[in-house]
Amino acid sequence: MVCLGAASTGNVLVWPADHSHWINLKVIMKELTARGHHITVLWPSFFHKTDSSRLPSFHLEEVTVPFPTAEMDALLREFLYLSMYEKPEISLWEFSFRFYHLIMDLFSRNKILCDMVVLNEERMKKLQLAGFDLLIADPLMPCGELVAEKLQIPFVYSFRFSAGNTLERLCGALPAPPSYVPASTSELTDRMSYTERMKNLLFYSLHDFIFHQFILRDWNQYYSDVLGRPTTLCETMGKAEMWLIRTYWDFEFPRPFLPNFEFVGGLHCQPAKPLPEEMEEFVQSSGDHGIVVFSLGSMVQNLTDEKSNMVALALSQIPQKVVWRYKGKRPDTLGSNTRLYDWIPQNDLLGHPKTKAFITHGGTNGIYEAIYHGIPMVGIPLFADQPDNIAHMRAKGMAVELNFHTMTAQDLVEAVNAVIHNSMYKENAVRLSQIHHDQPVKPLDRAVFWIEFVMRHKNAKHLRPAAHHLTWYQYHCLDILAFLTVCTAVFIFSAVKCCMFCCRKCGRVIKKRKTE
Repeated sequence: MVCLGAASTGNVLVWPADHSHWINLKVIMKELTARGHHITVLWPSFFHKTDSSRLPSFHLEEVTVPFPTAEMDALLREFLYLSMYEKPEISLWEFSFRFYHLIMDLFSRNKILCDMVVLNEERMKKLQLAGFDLLIADPLMPCGELVAEKLQIPFVYSFRFSAGNTLERLCGALPAPPSYVPASTSELTDRMSYTERMKNLLFYSLHDFIFHQFILRDWNQYYSDVLGRPTTLCETMGKAEMWLIRTYWDFEFPRPFLPNFEFVGGLHCQPAKPLPEEMEEFVQSSGDHGIVVFSLGSMVQNLTDEKSNMVALALSQIPQKVVWRYKGKRPDTLGSNTRLYDWIPQNDLLGHPKTKAFITHGGTNGIYEAIYHGIPMVGIPLFADQPDNIAHMRAKGMAVELNFHTMTAQDLVEAVNAVIHNSMYKENAVRLSQIHHDQPVKPLDRAVFWIEFVMRHKNAKHLRPAAHHLTWYQYHCLDILAFLTVCTAVFIFSAVKCCMFCCRKCGRVIKKRKTE
């Protein structure tokens, strides 16, 4: 481990997000506890229960809300089914309408959770007396920054992305020229044609419109009511001392960034550990053909019978053994070369010398484990940032992308064979892996350094740009352009009037002379 300077023991409060976001936060928290810091997690009761025996150093303070985990699970299943199966069958308008209402439902529950903390005088007094030095939050779940503001402590974000880079751009003041910085969810690269640049600009405009009209307005009023003064969500978020972005230049396209933005992608990755004995035996039985690892992430636990049978049929036609994370009904077409597991040690499998390819939905954590170990991918993106992630990997020559809605068994077979037998994919995967490993400081050490830096200095305001103190029209110099435009117009108007006056004067003189 690289020594980056000691920090006195700190008292850290965490506002977490669930699922894959929690995995990254947990890694940071474990490292902080190993360095002597005390961690308290405000754990929402609708999150899936974590095994507290694995987190002996964390204090989990449960925040009870008036709705059960089952309701949140039902919302999640509705979101997944809409994105994975119904989207191709319905109009864009209907999809957008239903998606919007799902998001608004999630936000309303998020506000209830926030109420249980910031409006609970007893809890807030308890948190005040605890004397926290710092709050770590994930902006996916608004309110962490509001808790920090109420407690008057600095806060740090651990983040992946927001739609259209909206939060980073509008609240974090991160520059994002639409001419070469693709909007999140656009599936574009940094090399865009005229048409693609137009599409990118429209994506930015659409995301900004939705953010201002349907999200900001509601949250702005909520934050103002809680703090008892006029404020906005963006103003509060803009006070973040550091934004720890969970990507790196092995994944990202080159773009401008600010000193209070740090890229720490792959902080959860680590060298492969030995596999369980039964799994190792199965892997070794693959011989020279090796294995393929297949996972659609923790959120997608099953598929329809039609999809699962199609996938299983495809996998049965390749010579490799397949380790498939799948909790659904056993497919009728499952081949003898494929074994199903409720859970797999994904990082350890990807780091195994017999692994040839990774079939993935394109979650950031899985992609970084593949980059870390240099494994080419077949991407089957389903929702959220996944299409964007796979587009990045495709552009960097490390992945083949398939459309979940239209792919056939033959498409999957050809994609797997391509990434295994076309050496270009493996070479590019190894190149990205070398870039990832060739860093002066490991991503986790870098993330922890900046968290401790903020605790040592009480803030990192010297890294925050002055853009936070400008209005939108000042930021874009529109007031100056307006003034210069008016000055130019006045000058041109005056010049034209002078010319016309001189012309009339000269005309009268000439006419008078002719008359004489």
